[in-house]
This record gives sequence, C-alpha cells and structure tokens, in this order.
Amino acid sequence: MQSLDPELRHRIEQVVGQPLTHVRGVQRGYTPAIRLVASLADGTTVFVKAATNDLTTAWLRKEHHIYESLSGSFLARYLGWDDEGSQPVLILEDLSHGFWPPPWTDSQIQQVVETLEAVSRSHVPGLPLLEDDPALTSGWTGVAEEPEPFLSLGLATEEWLRIALPILLQVNGREVVRGKALLHIDVRSDNLCFINDRTVLIDWNWACVGNPAFDLGAWLPSLETEGGPPPETILPVAGGIAALISGFFAYRADKPPLKDAPLVRQLQLAQLKSALPWAIRALGLPPLDGHLTWNISNCL
Repeated sequence: MQSLDPELRHRIEQVVGQPLTHVRGVQRGYTPAIRLVASLADGTTVFVKAATNDLTTAWLRKEHHIYESLSGSFLARYLGWDDEGSQPVLILEDLSHGFWPPPWTDSQIQQVVETLEAVSRSHVPGLPLLEDDPALTSGWTGVAEEPEPFLSLGLATEEWLRIALPILLQVNGREVVRGKALLHIDVRSDNLCFINDRTVLIDWNWACVGNPAFDLGAWLPSLETEGGPPPETILPVAGGIAALISGFFAYRADKPPLKDAPLVRQLQLAQLKSALPWAIRALGLPPLDGHLTWNISNCL
C-alpha cells in the first residue's frame, strides 16, 4: 500500500466502514489536494480527495455542498465525507475506468453539450452569482491598465491592441454572464469523463449561477486545442462571451506560475491562443497579422 498518513487512513476507513487494502495516487488536477484511489476489503474501489491547505479546504467544502445538494447522472456518486480532522476528506465513485478525453469524437462533444444543458436546469442553493466575480468579467480592463505583460506574449502588437481594446472594453461583462442557471465554469477534458452513456463532471469548486451559454463557451477554447472544432461552430453569435473568456486568459497567461498550481499558466496560454482568435472573428476585430481593415458593423 502507498504510504498514507495514519490519521487520514483511519478517517477514510471510518467513512467507508471497512479496511483499505491498497491505495494509489492519482496524478490529475492542478491543485495540491491529495487524490487517491483506495481499494476496500470487499474488492470495490473509491476515489478519495483530501485538502492540504486553506485554499483546498475551502474548495473541498464547496464541492461537498454540491454533492449534498445536487443529483444527476453527470455527478460522480457521492459516498462519504469527513470534516473532523485537520483537513476535510471527500469520498466519491471511482471513475478511473472511464474514458478521459482527448481524443474527442463528435458524439462525445454532443454529449457534453447536452450534459451542460442538464446542469443548467439544476439548482443548488447558496451559490455565488457569476456576475459578481470581476475575475471572470473584467480581464480586458486589467490588460488596458497594464498592457505590457499581455503584449510580451507575442500574440498581438501594440497597434492591434490600440484598435481592438476600445471594442473589447465595450462588452458589459456583468450583463453577458447574468442568468439563473447552475454553472460548473471549469469544464475541460481533465474535469470530465465518459462512463457508458454517462458524461460525468468533476471538480465543482467553481460552481456558481449565471448565463448557461458562458459555461459552454468557457469549455470551447480548450476543446479546440485538443482537436475539436472552432468555438463558433458550437456557440455562434457569442461575441460578448468570446470577449470575456479571451480577456480572462489574456490578463493571466503572462503571470508568474502559481505556487500551488504551477501548470495553470501554461494551460491558460494554450486556451488564449484559441479564445483570442475566436473573439476577433466574433466581434469583427482586426486580425493579428497586421492587416488592420475590418468591418466594425459586426462588433457587439
């Protein structure tokens, strides 16, 4: 058995009601939370997620609230919870036998679209409003205040930013994301898998309430980077959403690596390389190749 803190092992066994016979680490996710697949004495397996610091503690408690309040085939089965020790522990269905994309098929893409529609029709009390989160609605404002880090990425010139930024800043982020739907917000291939006819979403720590189209749009840049179609083939007429998503990545992709999630900036840059051209096409902005003639009638 993998070396496991005796206290944590005891707490897991108390929740599942039987001894652990084997434990292996799971190398997924971008936070320092402990992730394990534990084999039980009866031959079954479970997934265990344990917090390691204040941030993962808060996120795990939010996930627990989701699993206590929500049901649906898009959730891993909730098997137990312990918050009596130094850090909380969440125990869920083991999904390691599922298919984790990429690669993607057209039918799998459609399954995710339909799953997000089902999520949007669900309800969880007490979640924050997406419109109240400036991090997701004001990325281009941050770029306008401090343009050099974005320009240092080499994706756009100063002249492009001078022309495009006034259009991008006209997008009212709060209005674009306003809505009453349940949103996952962090839909990516590492947060979903396919189990027979189920499409299962994990890592619900960013869940909130807002415009359901934003949940779909936030997934599409990562999908394109993994061989999927351009975002507008799935979400047409979404200039405002494309602007917000590209702004979110544009303001962050150049930042120093996060201490507890060192690979996130690399991921954000990859998604920016899809989201920025999407915003350009959706809003009729000048292309990035230096040819600055464009049709402003498409803007907004």
